[in-house]
Amino acid sequence: MNGGGNSLLLIALLPFLGALVPGLMIRAGRTACATFTAVPTILALILLGGLVPSVLAGETVQAEIAWLPQLGLSASFFLDGLGLLFAGMILGMGLLITLYARYYLSGDDPMGQFYTYLLLFQGAMLGIVISDNILLLLIFWELTSLTSFLLIGYWKHLPEGRQGARMALAVTGAGGLAMIGGMLILGQIAGSYELTDILSEGDAIRASDWYLPALILILIGAFAKSAQFPLHFWLPHAMAAPTPVSAYLHSATMVKAGIFLMARMWPVLSGTEAWFYIVSTTGLVTMVLGALIALFKDDLKALLAYSTVSHLGLLTMLLGFGTKIAAVTAVFHVINHFTFKAALFMSAGIIDHETGTRDIRRLGGLARLMPVTAALGAVTALSMAGIPLLNGFLSKEMMLEEAAHTVWAGSHLAVPVVATLGALLSVAYSFRFVAHVFLGPERDDYPSKPHDPPFGMWAPPALLALLVVLIGILPAAVAGPLVAVAGGAVVGGELPYYSLKIWHGITPALFMSIAAVAGGAVLLALHRPLDRAWRAAPRPEAKAIFDAFVARAVALSGRITTGLHNGAISRYLAIFVLTTVALGFLAWMGGDMSAPTRALLPVPAVVGVGWVLLIVATMLVVTMHRYRFLALVLIGVVGLMVSSGFIYLSAPDLALTQISVETVTIMLLLLALHFMPKTTPRESPVMLRVRDGAIAIAAGVGVAALSMVFLLRDFSSISQYFLANSYEGGGGTNVVNVILVDFRGYDTYGEIIVLGIAGLTIFALMETLLSGPAGRRLLNRDYSRDRSRDRHPLMMVVATRAMMPIAAMVGVFIFLRGHNQPGGGFVAGLVMSIALLMQYMASGFAWTQARQRIEYHAMIGIGVLVAGLTGAGAWFAGQPFLTSAFGYVHLPPIEEFELATAMLFDLGVFLTVLGAVMLMLYSLSRIARRAGETVNVEPMDYDPSKRVQAIEQEGS
Repeated sequence: MNGGGNSLLLIALLPFLGALVPGLMIRAGRTACATFTAVPTILALILLGGLVPSVLAGETVQAEIAWLPQLGLSASFFLDGLGLLFAGMILGMGLLITLYARYYLSGDDPMGQFYTYLLLFQGAMLGIVISDNILLLLIFWELTSLTSFLLIGYWKHLPEGRQGARMALAVTGAGGLAMIGGMLILGQIAGSYELTDILSEGDAIRASDWYLPALILILIGAFAKSAQFPLHFWLPHAMAAPTPVSAYLHSATMVKAGIFLMARMWPVLSGTEAWFYIVSTTGLVTMVLGALIALFKDDLKALLAYSTVSHLGLLTMLLGFGTKIAAVTAVFHVINHFTFKAALFMSAGIIDHETGTRDIRRLGGLARLMPVTAALGAVTALSMAGIPLLNGFLSKEMMLEEAAHTVWAGSHLAVPVVATLGALLSVAYSFRFVAHVFLGPERDDYPSKPHDPPFGMWAPPALLALLVVLIGILPAAVAGPLVAVAGGAVVGGELPYYSLKIWHGITPALFMSIAAVAGGAVLLALHRPLDRAWRAAPRPEAKAIFDAFVARAVALSGRITTGLHNGAISRYLAIFVLTTVALGFLAWMGGDMSAPTRALLPVPAVVGVGWVLLIVATMLVVTMHRYRFLALVLIGVVGLMVSSGFIYLSAPDLALTQISVETVTIMLLLLALHFMPKTTPRESPVMLRVRDGAIAIAAGVGVAALSMVFLLRDFSSISQYFLANSYEGGGGTNVVNVILVDFRGYDTYGEIIVLGIAGLTIFALMETLLSGPAGRRLLNRDYSRDRSRDRHPLMMVVATRAMMPIAAMVGVFIFLRGHNQPGGGFVAGLVMSIALLMQYMASGFAWTQARQRIEYHAMIGIGVLVAGLTGAGAWFAGQPFLTSAFGYVHLPPIEEFELATAMLFDLGVFLTVLGAVMLMLYSLSRIARRAGETVNVEPMDYDPSKRVQAIEQEGS
């Protein structure tokens, strides 16, 4: 990775790093907040500018950081002409929007929050256009949906804003899910998930049987993001967002993502009939439909939103034609649409900001009152109409020329006629924007007195309007190099001949353009009667259809959820186990099983007796589960028999862990049973129990059969690798412990985090329980009945006092020997937990709690932190996370001994386990004290006068 690659990585990171700034700088004032928000964008633009010479020279700048190479996922980026064009638009428009929003947003709007969302969205869009790995691109793709949701719903107090955000997220998010499938298929066909590799496999991809499914899935994602029919309806409803959001999302970023994707994949997906008919037809229909609806919209932003839909359809149609010159025309129109549409949205925002309304019916005559705004709006609207000497005219002429030579289903007229109709409607709504807003007499009923805004608000659209004029007059000089390099990246080869000039001679496109302008003027003149006819005509309403679809989907999901999730764990387990058994059975029937290679070993009598005891205890648990105490005793028997099995099979680590876990859980469950009825009611009818029994037997038979298959056949095992590398790689002779703290240390780290979360969750649940109605019911129950008057007997207190130091010493011993002998931090934590549990049971909670010095919450946190920092320390040695380091130390007169970082990791495990278990005990004891159970301040009950009544007051 060269210096250019480093710059590319920094460009990708800067917006995300910059998103941390606005929330802090808003305390220094709105101007400071806007200024520091602009800094990361400016820096990214400077870095991008440094890469421009290389890209214009035909080079591709690349950068890569290996992430999960085994899964084909790497943080790889590349910048070619197409990426340069879109990255420049994203950053350039982001900078203008930052300035514009500083003056547009009111003092009541949380500006720091807005700028944070803006930079996050900017970073996601940049990630899309410069990602090389398609899996990374998909991550950024979905991130744009999430961040645009935040931006569109920025004004949370507006119901239409919240609904528009939800609609945009639902449509674009669903499209993104479809696109994930298509991209994965594409990666499988090409044999790589790198775009630079995929783009070189066009022939193989188009020849594949999976081409059409991949194409359809990818296009669904692109069409959803770029608001193509019939997924166009979300974009106009996103207009409830503040105008800076609308200008940014709908000119240079969000809706252009789908166009970018189609342009990026053009070399490998275009050139087939499927591509031509699906893409060009969708674009053509969207172009005309969007323009028709825009003509009759009275809200300025709604008019511009539907005009955006129409122009996105135009771009999609051009890419769908499948010719190189059409693709280059699409690139040119992307630039032109970026300039005039962003300026128009900003102009609409200025009008709304200064007049108090966006309703065209309440406007008119603003040219005299707002001359600067009127000039900007008129220039950019006429460019949108395709009037000569403005940039929109040039790309419109090129579009019409391509449409004139396109044959659709054998017809030479279908595409030219419909494209001319779309251009005509575009002229009509553009003329309406100018005539009905700026021309005509002044009114005396404006909601607010119109006037031009401050410089900071009209400067961004003025700069864009200047580009509109410059590109319109000097297209080859201003936009030519960028069109050439971006167009070359799209077509993936030699550029066709094209000419960026104002006059192309007498061509079919010229007559089509004249017809469009003349027809647009006629439609404007007839707008009033046409508007009445439009409003009277019955037509489907996309929003109503979407709302009805969502309502029905919610109702259906509610019925399914109610049917499946009725709160009975037996049903959930039945569905899960039955599905597992069915899938296992299908795999079993479809597999090819070899003949047995070895016979069963003889079963010793002792093992047979133990097996019978295990089966009997298990069956008794099932049949007598209603009697809670008896069921708990039987569960303990099952656990001890399993531990005996581990011992017999020479697995002392597993046996130690199983016995320790069994002891701790049985003790905690015994305490929990203290607050529950002795028996459970019979809730399951006979047929339900028969069903559950059948499922359980099927699952048991399946597991037994699978076990028998492995027992009777030779198979290769990864255990040999661990046995061979345990000492050399992890520095320990206890293979099980080395696996837990080194080879599979990440699993262990995740497990202790889960255990800590479980302890904290139990504590939080108890907190809620004790402060609610259940806590009040506890106060009304008499827990003093049938209680022993010697609940903390002398013999038990003395025994636990003597046992405590011995247990602590055993725990330390087990902890220290764990890397080379059976033991380790997990077992040591459980042993210490048992010792402490016995102290609580012998002397009471208050007496013991007063003598502990570390909060259990802190103990969990410290344990997870120690384990995490130990794993992160491997990075400083250039090793993967949680790689152990070890060595030998000789301290006279002590003999040489080993030190390993695994001991620190085990210490984290030890602290987390101990803290989680004791926090669970603490939670149970709080229930008892809330219920009125007496607790001691002395270690024994020998003196009733020392017994106190301690009831927690939380929630009372």
